[in-house]
Amino acid sequence: MEKDLQKDSIFRVGKVVSVEGRTIKIEVDKSKNSSHLLYNGEIIRNISVNSYIKITKGFNRIIGKVDGEYIYEDSNFTDKNYTNEKKKIKRILIVKLLGFFTKRGFERGIKELPLINNECFLLDKKEFQDVHQFVGKTDLPLNIGTLTHEPNQNVEIGINELFASHIGIFGNTGSGKSYTLAKVYYELFMKFKHEEKFKKNAKFLLFDFNGEYESKYSIIEEKKIYNLSTRTIRKKDKLIFYESDLLDKDLFSIIANATEKTQKPFVARTLEFYKKIFHSEDALEYFQNILRKRVKDVYKMADKVKAELLLDYFREILPPLYDDDNIEVDLASDVDFNNKLSEFMFDRTYLRSHPERIEETLLYQQVNQYEFSKDFISRIIHFLYLQLIHDIFSNRAANEHISPVINKLKSFYKDIDAVIKVVDDLDEEDFWDDNFFCVINLHKTNTHIKKMIPLLVSQKLYSEHKKYNRKKEKSLNIIVDEAHNILSFISERESETWKDYRLETFEEIIKEGRKFGVFMTIASQRPSDISATIISQLHNFILHRLINNNDIIAVERTVSYLDKVSFESLPILPTGTCIIAGQCLQIPIMVDISSIDKANEPDNKTIRLIENWI
Repeated sequence: MEKDLQKDSIFRVGKVVSVEGRTIKIEVDKSKNSSHLLYNGEIIRNISVNSYIKITKGFNRIIGKVDGEYIYEDSNFTDKNYTNEKKKIKRILIVKLLGFFTKRGFERGIKELPLINNECFLLDKKEFQDVHQFVGKTDLPLNIGTLTHEPNQNVEIGINELFASHIGIFGNTGSGKSYTLAKVYYELFMKFKHEEKFKKNAKFLLFDFNGEYESKYSIIEEKKIYNLSTRTIRKKDKLIFYESDLLDKDLFSIIANATEKTQKPFVARTLEFYKKIFHSEDALEYFQNILRKRVKDVYKMADKVKAELLLDYFREILPPLYDDDNIEVDLASDVDFNNKLSEFMFDRTYLRSHPERIEETLLYQQVNQYEFSKDFISRIIHFLYLQLIHDIFSNRAANEHISPVINKLKSFYKDIDAVIKVVDDLDEEDFWDDNFFCVINLHKTNTHIKKMIPLLVSQKLYSEHKKYNRKKEKSLNIIVDEAHNILSFISERESETWKDYRLETFEEIIKEGRKFGVFMTIASQRPSDISATIISQLHNFILHRLINNNDIIAVERTVSYLDKVSFESLPILPTGTCIIAGQCLQIPIMVDISSIDKANEPDNKTIRLIENWI
């Protein structure tokens, strides 16, 4: 009893003098204005800004955090017998309530407010540890560092609470953002990599825009790396896609940059035409017969301009014809057009009057030589041309409105062929190559591919996960470093259609993915550029140094439970120090991220100029 009274007298800080909602004002006892206290031979840090404080209300223990402090002079000084000038000064703490203690431990939130004159105390060691106990009884801990203001206090976060959520890691370049991302997943993988159920049920996909994780040992050695490139280099990988993945009308319309009103319906009709042909018994014969019919239709036309346009499209579809000297022969060189009669002629025979002679023409005969290309995109381009011939012939579409979509796709062909391998749906190709962690390195790709590949892969894996994960045993974590590359709503280089579709896809994943076991981790140096919908759906935040005011405001709008001191410290956080807030913690904390093995670090160190100059 005497020990408890002694402890209370030492740990007592002051009393409550004002209660205004969550904001409490506490008058500090005049004997407690030193920086440290001595208790049981230990030096204890006294109350100050950023410290925790306990307010006792009967048997209830309410916990708050000191946001600020000020002093004022006692107005009744003349009526009191002060022994010296110091005693007329009163020190007031401004405290924001965080939570309370129950039998289960510390809980965030406000159950009840303190009363005037309630006593206030420093937290003892056990209470301090209880406040910073973030791991539930059914969860497992993940050690990520130590408290900045209490280096002896390790920070452990519940694995389920952190990874079964959407995570945002934000910070300016050089603040330690990528290192923290690597640290978090390194600790997770090291803890579970030998668990067979983990390997079977958990998948992690990282999009790497700057080649920071292309090293064999980055984060972890056991991983699949796709080193993609649109440059002319020998050693590069290709992503595996099934035909069915790329036959989505919305996705294909975006790939070809199709406009909403005219080109997108045309692309949709072509893809349905493609599916219809390849669902038939003899797809090649079916396609050739349609070609033959269209050749006959064109050679019976009276409109020379339109007919010559359609003949150009046939030249794009059919293989070239060569003479004995290996010189290419024009497929329409054996026919002429009589302008007076507006009719095609072949060997002095008018073809509209004698349609049976059309079968003798070079163009018609060359249809027999047509074979489907082994390349998926090339096949689709041929189908687009044939669909365009049909639409123009039937006055369903105008050439000047539709042909740009094919030209864009043709210009895009080299890029997609460099990074994607399209296989038949019957082929058994494993995207993960029996690994639980996959890195897609986009460092050597152009801007278009950098934006397109994350969209394609994420949509493919998300759709598959929704379809096959009905028992909710499997999880997919999509990790996007430098996320402003693909999640920005500010972009001058792309059409509004493409941008809207790109953002809508990722917004759906981040809004609905949790239900299907799909979670996102996004890291960015520019949170203000990222879609507000995406930022608002994040559950947990790891905030490194942010200097730009727009970035700080973007975070402040979303993380409503972050205290004033934490926000004001964002521009001056040291490298490697961050503020963690969100559903995985009862309270926001400032953490020094602990180190990982050098071999597992991301390759993003700033060059040391002096070492290279001297």
